[in-house]
Amino acid sequence: MIRYLILIFSFFSYANSAEKIPLENFFQKPEKTNVQISPIGKYISYLAPWKHRLNIFIQTLDSNEIQQITFCEKQDILDYLWSTEEKIFFLQDEHGDEKNHLFFADIENKKVKDLTPYKGVNCTIKKQDNHPHGFLLFSMNKENKYINDLYCYNLSTDEISMVAKNPGNVINYLIDNEEQVRLIVTTDGLNNSIHIRKNNEEKFQHLLTYNFKDTLEPLFFTFDNKNVYISSNRDRDTCAICELNLDTGKEKCIFEHPQVDVDILVKSNARKKLTEIYYYTDKLNIEFLDEKSQKIHEFINTHLPNYKNVIVSNDDNEEKFIILSKNDKNPGSYYLFDLNKWKLTKLFDKCPWLKEGMLASMTPISYMARDGLEIHGYLTIPKDKDPSNLPLIVLPHGGPYRRTSWCYRPDVQLFANRGFAVLQMNFRGSSGYGKAFREKGFKQWGLNMQDDITDGVLWAINQKIADPKKIAIFGSSYGGYAALMGVVKTPDLYCAAISYAGVSNLIKHLTEHTSQEEMFLRKAYEILGHPEKDKEQLIQTSPYFHVDKIKTPLFIIYGENDPRVVKSQAEDIIEVLQKKHASVEVMVKENEGHGFIKEENIFDVYRAIESFLTKHINLD
Repeated sequence: MIRYLILIFSFFSYANSAEKIPLENFFQKPEKTNVQISPIGKYISYLAPWKHRLNIFIQTLDSNEIQQITFCEKQDILDYLWSTEEKIFFLQDEHGDEKNHLFFADIENKKVKDLTPYKGVNCTIKKQDNHPHGFLLFSMNKENKYINDLYCYNLSTDEISMVAKNPGNVINYLIDNEEQVRLIVTTDGLNNSIHIRKNNEEKFQHLLTYNFKDTLEPLFFTFDNKNVYISSNRDRDTCAICELNLDTGKEKCIFEHPQVDVDILVKSNARKKLTEIYYYTDKLNIEFLDEKSQKIHEFINTHLPNYKNVIVSNDDNEEKFIILSKNDKNPGSYYLFDLNKWKLTKLFDKCPWLKEGMLASMTPISYMARDGLEIHGYLTIPKDKDPSNLPLIVLPHGGPYRRTSWCYRPDVQLFANRGFAVLQMNFRGSSGYGKAFREKGFKQWGLNMQDDITDGVLWAINQKIADPKKIAIFGSSYGGYAALMGVVKTPDLYCAAISYAGVSNLIKHLTEHTSQEEMFLRKAYEILGHPEKDKEQLIQTSPYFHVDKIKTPLFIIYGENDPRVVKSQAEDIIEVLQKKHASVEVMVKENEGHGFIKEENIFDVYRAIESFLTKHINLD
């Protein structure tokens, strides 16, 4: 009888785990996300859907009363910032063109105002870690579309004033703990320089210069305002957390890792202490610099094992904290931690309709490229499937100078739920693995970078994981380029390819990219190639010039308002493919940019992707 019950339980467990999850469950807006706590801890805030767009809501902690603060119907609000207990700032564009205006929400008076109602401007909030609540610093390209000047919005007077006029070469500003603009970073395209001063009245003095191949990222000032904490790989391969002496320009290393870059440093403003350092190997790691912070994390991890638990917000007195708890099968749950009571209270699940037990695990893997370089990545196998002879989707990341990480991804989980294994890799040129690894990707689009992707596919075939007759490649941005180049360079490897906002013509990308000015193109020429000096190589590695080699069924997706990969990159290759009578499907959305944001468009594109894959890959 017991054995009979076990068999019944096993059958229903398998049936439940193998259940086909509705596509919309993966891609619908989260129920609540980006949870923060207000400066004095009266409210928690979050983004939640209203008319299928993410808007700002607040909830009073004492009474649980909920107020909707914004009523945006055109576009999601993706991020926001508390300034005072009654005032919130946020950025928003209209149709994916990345021309973000700065908005101000007054909770008490229930008013929302566009502070920068100027045509064509783009704003970026300079998030201030020391909570100067009387004003907000932000950059804006109002005077020159290529140049960001620094502005200040005064909450008391409701006035905006320019704080620092950009002469044309400033790419970063850093404010000290006394709210003075003390450090700037300038560039000539190939070399960056640090300039410092003692206060806003003095002129900036040159401190040091470094080549663009090096990283020196200013993080924030030391608590005594004498020096600056930085992430730097000068005179080393990987980025380390250091203290930069503003008198000598010398660095004092605080923490480094021999294999991966370290660039996230956290501090306590209330206690004036450094607390922890975050870095990624295969997964997220934390190095503690403060005993109290370590005890808090140990307490949280004891109550929430098997998750990556990160403090994402706290009140000014650091008595209440918002914790985001997530893993590869959970997009995240939010908790409130009360330090005075040492109490952890669950607030929300991001997507309560998703059940971890029905989703697939993402496993770190590595393989050797053909030249002996070790490549790290992740393999996701459909739940309850043997990793043997499976249809495979290869998912190269965008950038390309970024990395893919261990986390929940809706597209990966959709594909796994439909029976595909999913392979992601951090090919050479990806960030996070040190300077030498990144430089191995210079001028290697379509060459060694593409071979790293191909070698990952061959590894999956040789390991008997992938069915060599059922392999597809799908990528966005650079990944979209890699999908196009994959079916040019290895036309027999893939039976389907999907390019989402992918570059097709590298020469055109370098010569007609309207959002770049000449100074920044110098760096692009060194990394990607020069349109004249490297013309032959750029033609060789541009899919547009090799459509005659494409025989794989292809699906091309793009947004009309994409400011990064302009729509002609898709239109041009589509035109020549159609003249060739090649098998190409197209989806274009006129109200989207570089990657779709609107929920209805995301549903459309992934329904079409699922249909395309079903058509060209016969799943057993």
